Amino acid sequence: MENPNSNPNPAIRVATAGEALIDLISQPDGRLDPCLGGAVFNLTRAIARQGLGVAYLNPLSSDRFGRQLAQALQDDGVTLARQAPVASPTSLAVVAVDAQGHPDYAFYRQGVADRDTSAARLGEACAALPALELVCSGCLALAPEDAEVYLPWLRAQRAQGRTVVVDANLRPSVMPDLPAYRRNVLAALQMADIIKASDEDLEHLGVPGTDAVDRAAGLLEGTPARFFALTLGARGACLLGRDGHLWHAAERAPVAVVDTVGAGDCFLAGLLVAWLQQPQRQTAGPLQDATAQALLTHALASATLCVMRRGAVPPTADEVCQRVAQAPAQIERLRASGGLRAK
Repeated sequence: MENPNSNPNPAIRVATAGEALIDLISQPDGRLDPCLGGAVFNLTRAIARQGLGVAYLNPLSSDRFGRQLAQALQDDGVTLARQAPVASPTSLAVVAVDAQGHPDYAFYRQGVADRDTSAARLGEACAALPALELVCSGCLALAPEDAEVYLPWLRAQRAQGRTVVVDANLRPSVMPDLPAYRRNVLAALQMADIIKASDEDLEHLGVPGTDAVDRAAGLLEGTPARFFALTLGARGACLLGRDGHLWHAAERAPVAVVDTVGAGDCFLAGLLVAWLQQPQRQTAGPLQDATAQALLTHALASATLCVMRRGAVPPTADEVCQRVAQAPAQIERLRASGGLRAK
């Protein structure tokens, strides 16, 4: 079904690169229920469903699953940079969801369609988008075996003046060489203007610090990024600026969580949609309070709507605006990370 809130012909301001796959979700009776997924696929749909022009840069398979992925993206208004399907099969992930709604993944990604690309092809696709402002990648694209694809591309995009967004979104259980994985993720973060990570991501990366906020602040200091979006699960999320300012956002009332698949992707989509609406993005200097509050409010509403539904179903722009109007997040500005630790 087409997204009724999307602009049918928006200028393409965002490009995403990374995995699009089928989540085979384990059911109590042992069946595997196939669902469209992948962090970058979810992010791309979530951005488009909020009315922003976005292109997905990776190829998709000509198999049945690939056709379904392509159709879902196009139904939501996403532009496929690689229109022609490829013969390689679609990536698969087996997903087990625990009683708290947290997913655990096993991936099957050798010789698959979404990995059939190169830094040159990604760069050529971006060069064909005259209104492009922002590029985003992360999750499985940060696997060390794909370093020669994504790191040069991210570096080139940053050099060309586009905003680079990296979502750490680690999957350590499926990376055989964890030290190499960590090194590659940290290398990608050196290209980032905006970083998004969860508290669990920072633990997997082995970033030193007394808590998640402390780790995020230390990681931000060692990169050129303008700000860091840190998700904290049920505790909400934080935004950290280079000047040491910190904002914390949380829901004012408990949320009925159905499952958390796609929540981080919807959070990032909401953040980026709000960022591209901010005049401040075009000027240097620390984040203004109004900007930070707008980013967190929109991002948290997007994630909350996602966790209230079964599966990764990104909200539309109208749904997010309605959520913000009816149940705005509680946001506090703190001078230093210690203020949040003391709460």
